[in-house]
Amino acid sequence: MELAPWMFDRHAVNRNAAERRAATLVARRSVKKHWQAAWLINAIRCIDLTTLAGDDTRERVERLCAKAAHPLAEYILAGLDTEPNLIRVGAVCVYPTMVRHAVHALQGTGIRVASVATGFPSGLIPLDLRLAEIRYALAEGAEEIDVVISRELALKQDWPGLHDEIVQMRAECADACLKVILATGELGTLQTVYAASMTAMQGGADFIKTSTGKERVNATLPVSLVMARAIRDYFDLTGVRIGFKPAGGLTVARDALIWQSLMKEELGVDWLNPGHFRIGASSLLSDIERQLDHFVTGRYADSTRHAAS
Repeated sequence: MELAPWMFDRHAVNRNAAERRAATLVARRSVKKHWQAAWLINAIRCIDLTTLAGDDTRERVERLCAKAAHPLAEYILAGLDTEPNLIRVGAVCVYPTMVRHAVHALQGTGIRVASVATGFPSGLIPLDLRLAEIRYALAEGAEEIDVVISRELALKQDWPGLHDEIVQMRAECADACLKVILATGELGTLQTVYAASMTAMQGGADFIKTSTGKERVNATLPVSLVMARAIRDYFDLTGVRIGFKPAGGLTVARDALIWQSLMKEELGVDWLNPGHFRIGASSLLSDIERQLDHFVTGRYADSTRHAAS
């Protein structure tokens, strides 16, 4: 849609209130027993299992894809009395040059391949090269593209400029899922986070994502709350449902429970599915498996028993 600054330019965000609201999610008693197991299984379905390291290799990507297709040990699945094919991650996320390896490794699984692009993680390369990287990743077989915004445009409040860039990225993605990374830890204020969220959605984002995972501060609950409320406001105004992806810093099963609680309370159960909620993570799956192991056996396994890849 065309940029509509009226949807965000007068929207005030009370940081203290946002922090107090976020704190209630952490302080409350967590779901237990069967309910917790069900929430953790749903979290697995919403994970973008990720490797974005400088020493990524074909072998590492293949191991990650094997884990993506079979995230839980057979005895845990048996204890959960769940169909194995129903439990798999939402996507595998890699660098563009690793996409072909992931596509090959995931063939026949139905698991989607996501690729970062546009000069990830900084985005500080010319726009034509950022757009070319999107085309390259799609040509390699990626079905989802995670792009980074130009933080300078957001910090300068140049919303028309940011909107124009995202529109061009949307056009390159065509029917592929476009996730727009705001790098919220570098945006300064929650007000800027809200405005950047609205601008990204107006530019054609299918998902808005907190972080690259490479910033000093990544996904936090106050930031996630502001982004979730931007999504809710956008839905109320347009009827279009945009997805949300926290990334960076979610490492233990309790994080998955807390962020799902945020989604349920702020956006409703219609958002608690892989089509509208993803968690960018690499080590989170290991702890979820460990918790489900405890649910099935009554014992906690050593953390090294359930490696992510």
